[in-house]
Amino acid sequence: MAKDPICDMDVDEKTGLKAEVNGQTYYFCSRHCMNKFLAENKAQAPAQAGPECPHCAPAAGTSFYKNKTFIVTVVLALLSGASYYMPLLVPFRASLFAYFNMIWWAVLLGLVLGGVIDRFVPREYVSHVLAKKSRMSIINAVLLGFLMSACSHGILALSIQLHKKGASNPAVVAFLLASPWANLPLAIMLLGFFGLKALYIIISAIVVALITGFVFQVLEKKGMIETNKNTADAKEGFSVGADIARRWRTYRVSASGLKDDLKGIFEGAVSLGDMVVWWILIGMGIASAAGAYIPSHIFTSYMGPTFLGLLVTLALATVIEVCSEGSAPMAFELFKQTGAFGNSFVFLMAGVATDYTEIGLLWHNVGRKTAVWLPIVSVPQIIVLGYIANLLFK
Repeated sequence: MAKDPICDMDVDEKTGLKAEVNGQTYYFCSRHCMNKFLAENKAQAPAQAGPECPHCAPAAGTSFYKNKTFIVTVVLALLSGASYYMPLLVPFRASLFAYFNMIWWAVLLGLVLGGVIDRFVPREYVSHVLAKKSRMSIINAVLLGFLMSACSHGILALSIQLHKKGASNPAVVAFLLASPWANLPLAIMLLGFFGLKALYIIISAIVVALITGFVFQVLEKKGMIETNKNTADAKEGFSVGADIARRWRTYRVSASGLKDDLKGIFEGAVSLGDMVVWWILIGMGIASAAGAYIPSHIFTSYMGPTFLGLLVTLALATVIEVCSEGSAPMAFELFKQTGAFGNSFVFLMAGVATDYTEIGLLWHNVGRKTAVWLPIVSVPQIIVLGYIANLLFK
């Protein structure tokens, strides 16, 4: 199996698309990825292209009923439809619709921003800022996370897009941990819920993201996690600012140009959606089942300000975390009912660090070792900071 140099997915060399660039053969999972790679390397498309790879993200011409997003959507739709005839499924349908109303815009925003990055941000930019084996790459990733306004599931799409663009795996992990709780809009929301106590959550999220990113750099150096193969080497003395200025000077606004840009953004968003949306839908389904059938008193009875309460909170956060905007009020309700501020912090942070959606996406798109090490490195930090919070804010 070969690797698609754009999306980093496995490609069967016998059935995948292939093209030769500078005397080297590359394989691609879709025509979109091949055309993008050829455009970046100023190469021409081959006169005869092979069939689309059936093992990767679906492309034009692939049977729609084999699309994973379509399959998961149909399953959820059938369960929702059956609820009108089976009262047992009514709570599931209500919970699913509530979650959908909370996160649809965040997922859409994440995909659109991912499409914009795919269209306008060369891999050299991301590689230059986030791929260097220095601590500054991790700091840059956390600062970039602070500027993001999408919730955790919107951030998933952006994280995978940054990986495709060449960001190092430690930087991607730091960005993924920092974005949901250290971004500006959510910081304001948390301050509204918790007052100045929210600063502990925000600062702790930044600390966990930084430490985890630094640890992952050590793991990468020792060969214990995967290295991103998408990194594009920038020329000596390369300046992002100077390159943006050059591109801006040569850019000409026209109807055809705007049409091409919108088409490129749409294609990038669709390609990214093929990789992440089905994971998000699976997460919504499992979370909806948990929200519908786990009694509410379980949360308050077993999630008190004790070490056992922290562990129970950690276990439940793994299952029911769906979106930062949705988790924030749930965490506040937990604090209001139990007075365990540390548990609220664990509920928020552990959702990102242990959630099956995040782990699954990292496993499938970034690397299995990276996915396994994420909870191993981050969860002990979260538990310790949660325990300290319960001691400080009694």
